[in-house]
Amino acid sequence: MAEAGIEPSVGSAGGSHDNALAETINGLFKAEVFHRRSPWRTFGAVEYATLEWVEWFNNGSLREQIGNIPPAEAEANFCDAPETKAMAA
Repeated sequence: MAEAGIEPSVGSAGGSHDNALAETINGLFKAEVFHRRSPWRTFGAVEYATLEWVEWFNNGSLREQIGNIPPAEAEANFCDAPETKAMAA
């Protein structure tokens, strides 16, 4: 990447923009599920709770930032938009 003049990241490692989305989602999960339901008795219980939360977050949670619809619906709307298909062609 250095030979091509490409920067590996938009910010410095560990900076406020480094993996910000992933850290936000992980923080939500920890606050809403992991810490609230602990202590966990089995690894399987953690796995199942994680799957439940991810399904709810993608298909059941209404996000104000995207028009009070679930993220999966916003993604489907984006993919079905005519200008999106034209850009991909």
